[in-house]
Amino acid sequence: MIATSEDLQNNLTVGGISVNLPTMTDAVNAVIAASYRKESFAVFTLNLSHVVQMRARSDFYDAYRSAEFVTADGMPIAMLGRMVGMEIERTTGSDMLTPICDAASFHDLPVFLMGANETTLAESRRRLLARHHGLRIVGSYVPDVPFDPLSSDADTAIAKIRASGARLCILALGAPRQEVFAIRCRDEVQGVGMLCFGAALDFLAETQERAPLAAQKVGLEWAWRAFREPRRLGPRYLQCLAVLPSLIAETVPQILHAHLGTYRWRH
Repeated sequence: MIATSEDLQNNLTVGGISVNLPTMTDAVNAVIAASYRKESFAVFTLNLSHVVQMRARSDFYDAYRSAEFVTADGMPIAMLGRMVGMEIERTTGSDMLTPICDAASFHDLPVFLMGANETTLAESRRRLLARHHGLRIVGSYVPDVPFDPLSSDADTAIAKIRASGARLCILALGAPRQEVFAIRCRDEVQGVGMLCFGAALDFLAETQERAPLAAQKVGLEWAWRAFREPRRLGPRYLQCLAVLPSLIAETVPQILHAHLGTYRWRH
């Protein structure tokens, strides 16, 4: 979501992107309300890796600017929010999956699954149906690897999503492909919410291991992953750490506004 002058006052802005869903409750309520109203929308989960990639890829940045809803995925993003006096929770796609599926089953909002591989999607479907009584999964699709969001394969996926009648589509394609595809599909299919949830289905199906809960709670999930895959993730996280000082500098106006506002209110 592109940051406006109003957002600069009311929402955390990181790299020009407004985080407009500060808590898990806000995120679930917004998703279900928009879906119930048959709106087309996209949900992105912002982290430092995304910020780094957006600086290198204009299509990724443009997709973020167009998204209706953005949560704080990474702990550093949530910490920036606290620096400006905002109560922002780390809200990942993996953590949103269960409450959103609970609500989707209650409100009879059909769901489509896309991404990963056949094994992961089949096991994810089985577990979701077992855990969420009444949930309707109306379709699934495994795209080509590597997936091109502008390809004929993407055309096929969009046609399947449209034909299924799904109101929510859970994407597990990885950034930035899923975000670019989400905006394209949102624009071409009426009444579908595109949920960019990354590895959520892999974690659900246990085809990929997530960090222990203790590491998640203290914001060290990235360290756990880097320790397990240093060659692949080490350079990525070094880039993330390198970009953090500039993000803090960009946040200074919001920090000053928050603290000056508090000072004026008290005096």
